Amino acid sequence: MAYSELLAQRLRQVLAHLPGVAEKKMFGGLAFMIHGKMCLTVGPGRIMCRIDPGIHDTLIARAGCSTVIMKGRMYRGYIHVSEDQLQTATALAYWTGLALDYNREVAKAGKPGRRR
Repeated sequence: MAYSELLAQRLRQVLAHLPGVAEKKMFGGLAFMIHGKMCLTVGPGRIMCRIDPGIHDTLIARAGCSTVIMKGRMYRGYIHVSEDQLQTATALAYWTGLALDYNREVAKAGKPGRRR
């Protein structure tokens, strides 16, 4: 299933003012890389946010938010947010803001772009 072009366009608008943003097709969707690190992705009816693992449990308790699971493995610090929770600009800004905050933290600390 293809990713949501509407969500992709909305994310492009949110990220338009930032330097170092690149788009890359991956995970069956569209990833937004910021300074070479995956920050957000768009899939069918949802976005994925890379967030601070320390707030993961609090966030997944919210409606429409769940842990990313790939090949049976749960990825702490990676969450899916369903499109129905992203209807307003304020809601989209909240979730993208969390991902952008963590992206800045990762870049500042020199953490690798992916976990092993």
